[in-house]
Amino acid sequence: MVVVKNIETKSDKELLQEYKITGDKQVIGEFYRRYMKFTFFICLKYLQNSEQSEEAVMQIFEKLFEDLKRFDIDNFKPWLHSVARNHCMLMHRANSYAIKRNEELKKDSTVFMESDDDLYLDTEKDNEMKLKFMKECLEILKLQQKECIQYFYIEQKCYQEVSEITGYNMKKVKSYIQNGKRNLKNCIEGKYEQRA
Repeated sequence: MVVVKNIETKSDKELLQEYKITGDKQVIGEFYRRYMKFTFFICLKYLQNSEQSEEAVMQIFEKLFEDLKRFDIDNFKPWLHSVARNHCMLMHRANSYAIKRNEELKKDSTVFMESDDDLYLDTEKDNEMKLKFMKECLEILKLQQKECIQYFYIEQKCYQEVSEITGYNMKKVKSYIQNGKRNLKNCIEGKYEQRA
């Protein structure tokens, strides 16, 4: 690998050309030295959190190793600004979904099903039986209820995501989950009673 000489005196454009030719990691180090603070403040603007912004800066500069080879960049600083903004907006969206999901699960405090001390015993055999009954009962739900329950509880999607995936409106999604959960509980209780 060819080492870039006089790296500190080269323009951004020259560094980009050198990196395409040599792949010298010092180029990324030089961009980091020049633009780390710039990138940090962009991230801070979008994420409003120093720790997350520092993490985002590291992720952005790690991606540069590949991105600088893949893209033809005329003006590095504005390009980096766009990359940082997009990266932080994705992070912010992911954080918002996680928060929203946690709020929905708290609101829907009966996570997957109400736990009834009389209904479920704490033995390993009972847990296996409960899982078997749950799978059987899940299969007999109406399609819409089954879909919504699987996306919401098993795949851990939020109401909005379930709505987007299934095409059902939010009111329907919540209704299918609520009714499906009740039907599951009744089905499992029935299977336990039959077993007794």
